[in-house]
Amino acid sequence: MRDPEAPRLAVLIPCYNEAATIAGVVEGFRAALPDATIYVYDNNSRDETAARAAAAGAVVRHETLQGKGYVVRRMFADLEADIYVLVDGDGTYDPAAAAPMVSRMLTEGLDMVTGTRVSDLAEAYRPGHRFGNRLLTGMVQAVFGNRVSDMLSGYRVFSRRFVKSFPALAVGFEIETELTVHALELRMALGEVPTAYGARPEGSVSKLNTYRDGFRILRTILMLVKEERPLQFFSLCAGLFLLAGLALGLPVVVTFFQTGLVPRLPTAVLAAAFVLLAFLAFALALLLDSVAHGRREMKRLMYLGIPPVPRGSA
Repeated sequence: MRDPEAPRLAVLIPCYNEAATIAGVVEGFRAALPDATIYVYDNNSRDETAARAAAAGAVVRHETLQGKGYVVRRMFADLEADIYVLVDGDGTYDPAAAAPMVSRMLTEGLDMVTGTRVSDLAEAYRPGHRFGNRLLTGMVQAVFGNRVSDMLSGYRVFSRRFVKSFPALAVGFEIETELTVHALELRMALGEVPTAYGARPEGSVSKLNTYRDGFRILRTILMLVKEERPLQFFSLCAGLFLLAGLALGLPVVVTFFQTGLVPRLPTAVLAAAFVLLAFLAFALALLLDSVAHGRREMKRLMYLGIPPVPRGSA
């Protein structure tokens, strides 16, 4: 019988055409977290994903807007719990790591614990994906802080106040980037637990497109930098405009001092326009930085308005 004082656990599994693996994933998490309620959100699957998940004991719901970001947004909005475990339904993550991740969250009072992937199997974690993850994670670390080593992991544990303060604007696989930046921006308490990462079983096909989704993640990073770090973003733009203006204008100025003439008037006008754009971009950077600071304060207040799970209540 469940202890009424124990935190409510919810396992969230977004799924699209995962009939080959979903039953095993549900059974694995039922064994690893027997007190948790397991939710499978089917995202327009054309196979028996929903039926097999229900047969395995999961609560099955549906999201018709296509994309992992839409599914996570719906899950976070609909479900009430104290601790949320988010995991992919492809059978690549180890359910046994969930208990240590939840335990660490409770004992240390964390808001997000990431299951960092460990694998020696090339077919499980392809070299191109490893390189892309390191590259994109490094970009986020350089801008938002070096506190997460596997930004694209799909295996995470969240506190209630993380989930209910998360805006969830992403559409597809870029949702992991948004989750990471949200935690870093609000200076949340974070942790990581290494977890085995396996290959998909036979009959299971990855939905991740290396180049298309990699580009979308890169675009998301740039958009988040613009939204959350406008001073740095637009100051960089201002610097580029200023360099272009100086490169075009200095020869014109030198010629003017030597001859008293401006023989290349169009170049002089273009150089002046670039310099003007540089000043405008810097002014915009200062203005938007104040706006971003206010938005950050509002998100922080919303986050603090949600009570944390007491430590040590596993």
